[in-house]
Amino acid sequence: MGRVGLDRIALVEAIAELGSISAAATRLGLSYRGAWDAVQALNNLFDGPLIEAQPGGRAGGAAVVTARGQAAVAAFRRVQGEVDAAMAKLETSLSGEPARDLFWSLGMRTSARNALRGVIARITPGEVNSEVTLKLGDGVEITAILTRRSIDDLGLAPGKPAVALIKSSFVILAKGENLKTSARNQIPGVVCSRADGAVNSEIGVDIGGAKTLTATITVESANALELAVGDKVTALIKAPHVILAVE
Repeated sequence: MGRVGLDRIALVEAIAELGSISAAATRLGLSYRGAWDAVQALNNLFDGPLIEAQPGGRAGGAAVVTARGQAAVAAFRRVQGEVDAAMAKLETSLSGEPARDLFWSLGMRTSARNALRGVIARITPGEVNSEVTLKLGDGVEITAILTRRSIDDLGLAPGKPAVALIKSSFVILAKGENLKTSARNQIPGVVCSRADGAVNSEIGVDIGGAKTLTATITVESANALELAVGDKVTALIKAPHVILAVE
């Protein structure tokens, strides 16, 4: 339940019924962009996509809830019933103290635009800091630099799940091949969305495995790169800018 909430579960259920992200957003009173962002966030936080969507935009493209997504909804509703029952008992036994505070972590959110779940592939120790490489999917990895103490405190080890948190402003986009850069992480992908504001552009990059990275760059930079949906790009992220979290 730490990765999803009632609002996102309701969205998945609506998509399953209506077969469209746009139609589900309308039913739930959400913007199409908000619903699409929620779908991307869910797919990023699980080891396989919960929703598979075809391009269609606000006009409505086909969307299917996968077997994994159906299982996640069923599990959430089952656990929700158990938590509701436990909460009811706690509320009657804590002399008015709000029991919901004890379950704060169930609804924890982060200001980092990118939250990508994966499995630790390897840890390369150093004198003070170590490199921790997280496998996000087939052929997609991201490396973070952590102190030994942080690794011990988090209990990180190969094979254990973790979530990579990355601010969208830390994601640099580049075009072209044979790039020479000091960025430890160079992740190829395809632009899947672009939304321009007065100053900045938010660029979505499909990096494979139903995972999406979001970058925030200036509109001037986006225009200079001539970024458009379908373009091949490389996302550059410095290892110190990757924060790892565990459940």
